[in-house]
Amino acid sequence: MAINHDDPCMAAQIETGLPPAVALFHSLSDATRLRIVQRLADGEARVVDLTGELRLAQSTVSKHLACLRDCGLVEARAEGRQSFYSLSHPELMDLLASAESLLAATGHAVALCPATAGEAA
Repeated sequence: MAINHDDPCMAAQIETGLPPAVALFHSLSDATRLRIVQRLADGEARVVDLTGELRLAQSTVSKHLACLRDCGLVEARAEGRQSFYSLSHPELMDLLASAESLLAATGHAVALCPATAGEAA
């Protein structure tokens, strides 16, 4: 995949010398990618599912899924002509849960994980 200088993914960022931790957090700093990660925390989904549920263009969803896949955060499972996307590492949910706790402690409560969505207010 070519490096997109407007929206580089984690792998491309590491190749340019950015520390891996910085690249990881940058890959999650985009609101659309974070929404996709949040949705995939509920289970796998196809591009068509994500476009409908998140009300985004197919090209937007595909671009961000490609970035997340290149970063190793999302994987695809082919079934016929369809691809089903899911989170690659359950540890990502631990990271989001920690971020929720930190944001709540700073007075900026937000729900990032499906399991705690009803708790943050």
